[in-house]
Amino acid sequence: MKFRGKAVICIGLLAMVTSASAVFAAPADDIKALLDKGDAAAAYTLGKNHPDQLGNPQFDFYFGVAAIDSGRAGEGVLALERYTVNFPDNVNARLELARGYFVMGDDVRAREEFEAILNTKPPAAVAANIERFLDALRSRESTYRTTAGLFVELGYGYDSNVNGGVGSANINLPVFGNVVIGQAGVKTGSNFSWLAIGGQISHPISPGLAVFAGGQLDGKFNSSGEAQQFDQGNIAANGGISYFKDKNFYRLTASRAEVTVDYNRFRTVSSLSGEWLHQIDELQTISPFLQTAQFEYAGNNRVRDAEFHAAGIGYRKAFIDKWQPLLTLSINTGKERNTEGRPDLGREIYGGRAALAITPIPKWALSVGSTYQKSRYDGPDQLLATTRNDNYYAVDAVASYAYTRNLSLRAELLLSKNSSNLELYTYRRDMLTFKIRYDFR
Repeated sequence: MKFRGKAVICIGLLAMVTSASAVFAAPADDIKALLDKGDAAAAYTLGKNHPDQLGNPQFDFYFGVAAIDSGRAGEGVLALERYTVNFPDNVNARLELARGYFVMGDDVRAREEFEAILNTKPPAAVAANIERFLDALRSRESTYRTTAGLFVELGYGYDSNVNGGVGSANINLPVFGNVVIGQAGVKTGSNFSWLAIGGQISHPISPGLAVFAGGQLDGKFNSSGEAQQFDQGNIAANGGISYFKDKNFYRLTASRAEVTVDYNRFRTVSSLSGEWLHQIDELQTISPFLQTAQFEYAGNNRVRDAEFHAAGIGYRKAFIDKWQPLLTLSINTGKERNTEGRPDLGREIYGGRAALAITPIPKWALSVGSTYQKSRYDGPDQLLATTRNDNYYAVDAVASYAYTRNLSLRAELLLSKNSSNLELYTYRRDMLTFKIRYDFR
């Protein structure tokens, strides 16, 4: 009987311990289940309702991830630091902690953690993800250390309308009626080669204050004989000053770009722009901007010289998801005022853009976007006695693959259409380009 009584007591104590352990682990399991469903906000709220669980390693781990994913990186870092003290060899915890440091803006500790994980030779998918964070850190470090980069890009593709010409030579115009357009104004398609080289440098001059400069030289070379007269080149340079403090980043940029057609100067653009990036929280940013520019054309096109003023605002939103979605929205307005007494060549512009980028698997990035622009011209065309009114639509898609940290491959698709009340300016243009790029970091 004594043995039986002791057995009953032991079983009772074991049941109590098992029950207490289950209750103790339940909040952590529930948080994990919510994270698995992608509901970080609910997981964080659940964790906050169980402050007594802080210090439980399993709870700290999942609560830390939920806090970071829901925009409370500070709380998440504290929880994960407690966890890694007890389990320093847990790579997943160290990676989440590094991500928390990154979101908080603690670049030094983020880099230390990321590089320590790389030294453990993690799986390729983990290493690729870390390299993306390190690249982002290098970009942010330009605010307090000199950074520089150089790239070379080669490409090949097809352009369905290299000259922006009308689809048919037979069109109808006000005043003139039915007319036949010369071959140079009719849609011409061609394969083309692409070459670009560029670079940039940023140098801090005091905490948060930096100067920067950059430039790019590129060319698009058409293959077919008729299209070669529309070969296009571009040489651009820019420089300016930036200032970063707290959640605000300010940038003032001066730039000059020259476009050539058939190796002759077509247009030069000199511009000055100001931009303010404000970080609403860890996942959202808004960016108002202002720009003023001078358009100077060559030869017979000098009648198109103009002053241009624009303003707009952008919004970026990152989503907590395994595909890392990034939504970008922007709207803009501008005024192009002709300086040669030709109001029919001046216009008001209104437009907007929406784009979504995702990373479905490591090393791969996909994006799709849509652009709209409305152009209302200031006066009637001198020959056609009608005021031009255009609507431009475009859809684009990009797929990129990071073969190595320095070498990447891209496929770019652009489908565009310009509709106008003057048939002379209505056209369709589609481009598909494959590019290979090497970045010297």
